[in-house]
Amino acid sequence: MSSLAHTQLTKKDSLSYKLKRLQSTNRFNTKDTTHINLLSDLAYSYRFVNSDSLNAISQRVLKYSTDIEYTKGIIKALSGMANYNSDQGNRERSMALFKEALILTEETGNEISELDIINGLAHDYSYEGNYAEALNLYLKGIDVARRIDCKEMLSILNENIASLYADQKDYKNALIFYDTVQRINRKLGNDIIDAETSSNMASLYKDAKNFDLAMFNINKSINTFEKNKVYDWLAYAYEVKGSIYLEQEKYQWALYWYDQSNMLHNQQLDDDREKINLMNGMAKVYLGLGRDSLSMKYANEGLEISRKIQSLQGQIDCSETLYKVYKNNEEHVAALNYLESFKALSDSLFRDKNKQSLSLLETKIQYEQEKQQLIEVNEAALAKQRNYIYFTVIILLILSVITFVIRRSEKIQKKLNKELHEKTEAVTERESQLNEVNKTKTKLFSIIGHDLRGPIGALHGLLKLYTDGEVNKDEFVSFIPKLKADVENISFALNNLLSWGQTQLNGVVTKPKRVSLDNLVNANIQLLSEIASGKAIKIINQLPENPQIWADQNQIDIVIRNLLSNAIKFTPDNGLITIEAIEKSGMWQVTVKDTGIGMNKEIQKKIFEDSSNITTYGTNNERGTGLGLSLCKEMILKNKGKIWVESVPRKGTSFFFTVPKAEKRYQQAS
Repeated sequence: MSSLAHTQLTKKDSLSYKLKRLQSTNRFNTKDTTHINLLSDLAYSYRFVNSDSLNAISQRVLKYSTDIEYTKGIIKALSGMANYNSDQGNRERSMALFKEALILTEETGNEISELDIINGLAHDYSYEGNYAEALNLYLKGIDVARRIDCKEMLSILNENIASLYADQKDYKNALIFYDTVQRINRKLGNDIIDAETSSNMASLYKDAKNFDLAMFNINKSINTFEKNKVYDWLAYAYEVKGSIYLEQEKYQWALYWYDQSNMLHNQQLDDDREKINLMNGMAKVYLGLGRDSLSMKYANEGLEISRKIQSLQGQIDCSETLYKVYKNNEEHVAALNYLESFKALSDSLFRDKNKQSLSLLETKIQYEQEKQQLIEVNEAALAKQRNYIYFTVIILLILSVITFVIRRSEKIQKKLNKELHEKTEAVTERESQLNEVNKTKTKLFSIIGHDLRGPIGALHGLLKLYTDGEVNKDEFVSFIPKLKADVENISFALNNLLSWGQTQLNGVVTKPKRVSLDNLVNANIQLLSEIASGKAIKIINQLPENPQIWADQNQIDIVIRNLLSNAIKFTPDNGLITIEAIEKSGMWQVTVKDTGIGMNKEIQKKIFEDSSNITTYGTNNERGTGLGLSLCKEMILKNKGKIWVESVPRKGTSFFFTVPKAEKRYQQAS
């Protein structure tokens, strides 16, 4: 069954009620656009119920709309009259009306109506066997539907292309388009549209002799149509289910479902095109049951309707059935007449134009596939180029930062040596300060030499190998995840190094203000989330509602970042880190607790010492600079707090620190 906008017969009653209410108002005017639009919708609801009403109401809509020059109403009226003539087999008249309406939609930019008309006109071409022109129109409609993002018509148009393939028994290409339809239907989330597609796919699977899939799809469709009372599609679904049983020669079951469909056609519907298949199906069933007179009756009825609406396929099918009936009764003259009629009609339908149509369809699929492949190749190439550029920029930034740190350290050292030389008279007094400066220098260069030099040397070596041509692009790209991890470690180490160096050289001034502790914690959780995700570690913020502290925002930020980073580093995969805070005597006591490897009492005593510069490695061999906790201690002390640790080996570690609580009189939080 060709996909159209689905018709629910209950909609007719609703429209009639609305129309009567409008007509009962004092200000009612037959030429009012609201009245015209209601009439148009009512006309369409009669399409498969009472085709004469469709035509009569559409003619009224055309008159009212023409009188007030209402273009939208004229388009709807022409479309309604075209559908009526198409259903009656007057395709020359229907195509003329469709084309007239199509010109108006293009002139006015009414793309929604344009889609309906393109679809209807394409149906007429497919009924004539001109699949090439039908395809061109469906593809034009798809372009319009994509432009205005009309997913419902995208589904319908793609499904109708699938039907063109199914009519030619090309099930492979038909299923390609049905895959597209089902993807669109999932986005639409409309059960009725999905059921329409399933019923058409059931017919396809039946023709392909895949009866299990055919029955699965048709049963799903029937449930939806029965629940929503969509009688025109329900009648079609019953007929398809009957044909599935017929193909398996289960004649009694086939007859049951054909009777259900026939009952709906007799009581509710006026749809000659679908009734042809029903009549011919029932004729085949009765032929299989050996009831030739009834078989002849239904086949003749189907043939009469086919001739009435000029359905070439219907005439072929019914003539073939009548040939078999007369042959079965040994009425050879009549059988020969129907055989000749069947052959002549078949030759007329399957001439060269169908081969040309199939060639066009195949060409279109190949074009779409090649276009998609080119798009994917171009996107991949662009992505690679972007990655190379980003990587180069990152390397340059890292080298710039390292150069800055080294030069800054050299300048500081020169300044200290100059002051030491100029103030020789205060050698004794300044001796302790000089020792501290030398310790800072030693630790600084130790860290640079041990923890920064190695990764940077690796980066340099890899770049040299690449520029010398000793590794190719693919091998170079494979090292990017490792390089990314090294760069992140260097960046984290440099941040700590700069902060620590400034504190050692009295370059940091603590500027307390009102700060949201919750914002700092959430920012650092987000910053380190990727590293935590790499080890499947869950970080939970259990702070009370919006705790406010009185501290230097940047310094506390460094503390939280280092404690969280350490917790991730020493926590095995699938671990848990929690952050809590409680009020104690005008202070906030913050806890960063992990389920990591823990530490013994001896290590706990040494971890905050300035002299500790041993590089440690995490559970996944992560590197560290050894100065993070001493830096945390300095930052907490500058903010009038304390920091300590509690740990149990193989069970986990809890770091605690305190910071002053912000009072209401203080300024607003940053």
